[in-house]
Amino acid sequence: QVQLVESGGGLVQAGGSLRLSCAASGRTFSNYAMGWFRQAPGKEREFVAGISWTGGSIADANSVKGRFTISRDNAKNTVYLQMNSLKPADTAVYYCAAGPYRGSSALRQAGAYDYWGQGTQVTVSS
Repeated sequence: QVQLVESGGGLVQAGGSLRLSCAASGRTFSNYAMGWFRQAPGKEREFVAGISWTGGSIADANSVKGRFTISRDNAKNTVYLQMNSLKPADTAVYYCAAGPYRGSSALRQAGAYDYWGQGTQVTVSS
């Protein structure tokens, strides 16, 4: 069993930056994929970024490409999402997810992840 706790959300102005963190605890295992998804009110949850255990496979959504960077520190059991050049459209609850690595294509699929955090709110003002 794995528990995930997100942190780092908050209110920022458009063009600003935030770094989200997701700390994993409990049972650990190798070949672990981790990802970030977000959900705005009234909208479906959408993929943001995902990363394999080694970092050799990384995926991100077109809407955040060039602005967001996912990384991980396996020694700390933590994954990060560095968000730069934030836009009001980035406003959402951001969720961390984890699960066995199922291939690069699966990084974009919410159903491929087994564990989810409680979410952290990111609000970007215009």
